[in-house]
Amino acid sequence: MKSLETYMRDPDIADEPLPLREIHAIRLKIQDDTQNMTPKERAARTAEQAKKLIEQYGLKVKRPESIVTETP
Repeated sequence: MKSLETYMRDPDIADEPLPLREIHAIRLKIQDDTQNMTPKERAARTAEQAKKLIEQYGLKVKRPESIVTETP
């Protein structure tokens, strides 16, 4: 797995301002990390990351937990 710094040096985004380059690098990394996943695997990964952020920051989410964890 490539590091975010590797993506930051991508020649396709090298001429972008730093904030945009960071966003593009993050999007490229996510794309590479999830490219071989099924839709259910991607949904489960996203739900797990959301759950971690909710717990980490003590967020109060008004929607039921089933919406976050269920996949279509």
